[in-house]
Amino acid sequence: MRVRDELRMNVNQQPHMASPYGQPQPGYQGYPQPGYGGGHVPSGYPAQYAPYNGPGSAYQQGPPQGYSPYASFPTKTLATNLVSDLSSSSPLDLGMRGPPTSGAPPVSGAQNYSQFGQGETQNGPPPMGAPPQRPPVSQPYTPAVVNLSGPQPPYDQQFGAPPVSMQQMTNQMASMQVGSTAPSPAGPGYAPPSVSQAPISSAYSPAAPHTFSLTSTAPTQPPPTEAMAQVPPRSYYGAPPPAQQPFPNAAPPFSSTGPTQPQAPPPVSQQSFSQVPPVSQPPFSTAMPPGPTQSYGGPLPPTQPSFPRPPPPTSQLSNFPGGPPPTSTPSQLPGGMLPQPPVSQPSPYHSVPPPNTTGFPPQVGAPPRPPPAGMQGPPMASQGPLMAQANHVPPSQPGMPPSPINAGLSGPPPQPGMQGYPPQQNGAFGQVRGPQPGYAGPYSGQPNYGPPPAAPAPAPAAPKRLDPDSIPSPIQVIEDDKANKGSEPFTTGVRGQAPPLVTTKFQARDQGNASPRYIRCTAYNVPCNADMAKQSQVPLAAVIKPLATLPPDESPPYLVDHGESGPIRCNRCKAYMCPYMQFIEGGRRFQCGFCSCVTEVPPHYFQHLDHTGKRVDCYDRPELSMGSYEFMATVDYCKNNKIPQPPAFIFLIDVSYNAVKNGMVGIVCQELKTLLDYLPRQNPDVDSNIRVGFVTYNKVLHFYNVKASLAQPQMMVVSDVADMFVPLLDGFLVNVSESRMVIESLLDQIPEMFADTRETETVFGPVIQAGLEALKAADCAGKLFVFHSSLPIAEAPGKLKNREDKKLVGTDKEKSLFQPQVSFYNTLAKECVAQGCCVDLFIFPNQYVDVATLGVVPTSTGGSIYKYTYFQSSTDQERFLNDLRRDVQKPMGFDAVMRVRTSTGIRATDFFGSFYMSNTTDVELAGLDCDKTVTVEFRHDDKLSEETGALMQCAVLYTSCNGQRRLRIHNMAVNCCSQLADLYRNCETDTIINFFVKYAYRSVLSSPTKNVRDSLVNQCAQILACYRKNCASPSSAGQLILPECMKLLPVYLNCVLKSDVLQPGADVSLDDRAYLRQLVSAMDVAESHVFFYPRLLPLQQLDVESMSLPVAVRDSEERLSRGGVYLLENGLNIFLWVGANAQQELLQNIFGTTAFSQIDPGMTSLPALDNPFSKRLKEIIESVRAQRSRYMKLMVVKQEDKLELIFKHFLVEDKSNNGGASYVDFLCHMHKEIRQLLS
Repeated sequence: MRVRDELRMNVNQQPHMASPYGQPQPGYQGYPQPGYGGGHVPSGYPAQYAPYNGPGSAYQQGPPQGYSPYASFPTKTLATNLVSDLSSSSPLDLGMRGPPTSGAPPVSGAQNYSQFGQGETQNGPPPMGAPPQRPPVSQPYTPAVVNLSGPQPPYDQQFGAPPVSMQQMTNQMASMQVGSTAPSPAGPGYAPPSVSQAPISSAYSPAAPHTFSLTSTAPTQPPPTEAMAQVPPRSYYGAPPPAQQPFPNAAPPFSSTGPTQPQAPPPVSQQSFSQVPPVSQPPFSTAMPPGPTQSYGGPLPPTQPSFPRPPPPTSQLSNFPGGPPPTSTPSQLPGGMLPQPPVSQPSPYHSVPPPNTTGFPPQVGAPPRPPPAGMQGPPMASQGPLMAQANHVPPSQPGMPPSPINAGLSGPPPQPGMQGYPPQQNGAFGQVRGPQPGYAGPYSGQPNYGPPPAAPAPAPAAPKRLDPDSIPSPIQVIEDDKANKGSEPFTTGVRGQAPPLVTTKFQARDQGNASPRYIRCTAYNVPCNADMAKQSQVPLAAVIKPLATLPPDESPPYLVDHGESGPIRCNRCKAYMCPYMQFIEGGRRFQCGFCSCVTEVPPHYFQHLDHTGKRVDCYDRPELSMGSYEFMATVDYCKNNKIPQPPAFIFLIDVSYNAVKNGMVGIVCQELKTLLDYLPRQNPDVDSNIRVGFVTYNKVLHFYNVKASLAQPQMMVVSDVADMFVPLLDGFLVNVSESRMVIESLLDQIPEMFADTRETETVFGPVIQAGLEALKAADCAGKLFVFHSSLPIAEAPGKLKNREDKKLVGTDKEKSLFQPQVSFYNTLAKECVAQGCCVDLFIFPNQYVDVATLGVVPTSTGGSIYKYTYFQSSTDQERFLNDLRRDVQKPMGFDAVMRVRTSTGIRATDFFGSFYMSNTTDVELAGLDCDKTVTVEFRHDDKLSEETGALMQCAVLYTSCNGQRRLRIHNMAVNCCSQLADLYRNCETDTIINFFVKYAYRSVLSSPTKNVRDSLVNQCAQILACYRKNCASPSSAGQLILPECMKLLPVYLNCVLKSDVLQPGADVSLDDRAYLRQLVSAMDVAESHVFFYPRLLPLQQLDVESMSLPVAVRDSEERLSRGGVYLLENGLNIFLWVGANAQQELLQNIFGTTAFSQIDPGMTSLPALDNPFSKRLKEIIESVRAQRSRYMKLMVVKQEDKLELIFKHFLVEDKSNNGGASYVDFLCHMHKEIRQLLS
């Protein structure tokens, strides 16, 4: 039995399944009816994916029968045993079938069901139906249909008429069987794989692949949910600007391939889901399964059929057969579907706009606004007893796979002319989803598609689609990695060993390679030659975080001082002494591991060798035994060969009308009085020797003399902003401890001086010039903290105009919106870098401020941008002050230069991050803090050998906060391989996604976003197709086979594709997109992971006695229980989602009230209550905040409240309002792309 390295899944189209609810409504796609049926939908695009039929149109008012806290969003669990490995993969069969006939499915013999093997567990909430049993082992399991590997029809297939008799429908429903599993003891979201499962049928020997009947029937017609067609104005549609929009998903743990839920891996080397619809299974059972282990019986839910139709081609490349991408136009909604009113949402990245701003969806009664072109999803119905919202999905019933909800409230709907996934009615590609069994159906009185029915006819159930529990689960992979790698320390001495995932808490021990906290690679086995690298398309890159902070149990890099002679280096390539240098000739010379040049050892550094050829002092010298260390640099490494002055911090405060009115000026001045005591320092016991200066500005600049000898500060005004200069030298930059009284007097006076200002215009370019000139005059490096509020329209260098034009979104000219509108700031950034002047920008906009242009200087100098839209001191002060405190106090280096050296055969060719490059090798950073990363891509320029591996050395020369010049060195050795299988066995998906995102976000500066998305999908398909072709054992084309360590690549990539930068919703502002683009460009792997795939914790499962957190659940609405409370965090925001039926005790413990209606959704902090749950929850929130580089504001979201749309934007496995595919749909789409490449 070979190692588990891959996952296979079968998702075969089953014969047509009739609706259990009676006749289909007229006029639906999927039936050959005039106008829609088997042909094109009038809107001009084929129904690309099998429809996701949206949320059921109604909820029952109370909890469903047999209600349990998790039963309300039960998910169907497929027993997916992920047996993966290079040799034998577990197939995920996404095969498409020909058009089904409407007859009952073939009978494979009545199958009895028996209980599961004890190890089987389930991912997701337990279902409500009776436990389906597995067929007895002795029964032959005959696949009903073969995988269809032939070409797929590109458009809707016509299906025969639906069955008419209830008996016929019942038979068909009964004929679907899905391997079921018992719920996991760990709770929804995760189940440990069990190994005890016996093979399902005697037809397979224990070595045979585990097969699952994951049958995907051709769509019977999706029921129109009538509630969707007519929408009260209250339903708002615009996708909120996602705070974190999942970009192509944050790269989650790279290691897994398994289905979402951990299922018992059979003792088999391959697992395939073959189809076997048993006929004897009862259609729905209402009994609750006995005992705590509930299993799922019953037919699949009428959720969206998996992919009866081929997904749309996502890339324009010629090698993808398929028709042209659909273009969607708003006017062509099938069946007269009403357009939804778009609603503008407050951006989750920032605070909610003050009341009466247009940030929220119109309330009930407001006239609907016309929808943006291409957006068709049904609005949420707020009428009547139904609680169906556009993205609200009722729990699927037992046995039904959950449906994708709004898997991407993120991007803009495809515009006419944009290829992509066609916008769907509420959820997936194609038709609207019908009500779920067990939930109230649509009510009468709403228009249907086609002629309205005389009476509310029961809607037909949609065919079953791929069960989300049967596909790889990020949560499962994360939990498996924690279990496997979280207990032992990770020692870095083994070359080419992949580290624990970023989500796993571990201790790193440096034994010769840099800790993964400093460097993470996309692959730890690098192809030996360029041809192999090109064939696999796996990017070769490293994400480097040179000054990363380490946990308390890990020691910081040692400081090595070689005195005046400085560090020992290779004569030829200038690499620094490291463990890869080989000492020869008794220790008198060393051979460089990078270029093989031999260099004399200086006499003072000589040491004898032991019998193994190592120096006897090897373990006494960090540079010979460690992966990371620092050297003291000599004067030769200093600018102009002069020891640098200590750096300076200059605070530049906008005092225009907006900044004074929103309270920002007063808050900043008050905070600085205490914050100046916490300036960074090398030694905590000594005062910081960083000097400070102060400037205020509106249309003119005010400099302040705060010399210690003055009784009162003096103000000097410079009104000639066209030719900026600093009016004073002595007294502008001062030592805090010496001038404390004068500084405090100044900070008290500034808010009073400008309290009555009427000046609304501001400048921006001259402000940075002023700070730069002050640092030049003082001959030191430093950092500018700019607090700015509005678009700089006053007459001055760097003046900007409002160029916000939503009409350009989705066009070829869209890229201009991400580019700076004037070149002035690029030139200014270059000057700042030359001086070591880093700029951090805090912006407080109430309207467009052109972040794409204002951000040029911060992102080129290694600075940061913090954005507080609609800043209100009452709600946003805490977030702003915490960001400011951390920004001022965090460890950083100034005037830095970074160079990456590699061993012969590869070289660094491309760099991503917040820096400036004046040549092709040196990354120049005016400032480098502990949060910043530089991502480096490598290319082959020769062959590598498997014996020597590949080496890289990152050297950063910087000035510390006390003025010392230092060199920080990080070394990394990886293996080389000549077999593709070895490459695919040792990749890290999270790092690959981090690289893809940065590459894509830079590409939007020069290419239309559609092309960027297509190229991402194409490269991902090529990576997986290469694996399938060269590494996987032969199998049917209908199976999707994923490498074990890349099985999450599709889900994370889909998050990236749906992100606001690449596919914005109608309400995502251009400033937010520019801000996110710049923010992500310097993110490390842990931040990008949680940003694209947020963490969702079920608080109802919190154990107050334990220090561990509850196991997270997957980011999908169907994983939410109406009886629960969930905490979602993405690195920028924390949401506390409260279910409408949350237990009173839970509400009392958290909010101090038992009534759901009394919870204030406007609160930004939880009340301090005297109970263990409240205290533990507050600890969790604080610890989560401490892990992130930015302070996350808490937003309380009540189920069905207007803020819920923002929250749902982060449920990234669901379909998004802006046209982003659900995970299930995208996985099937990727499968189609892979098959096209292979054919």
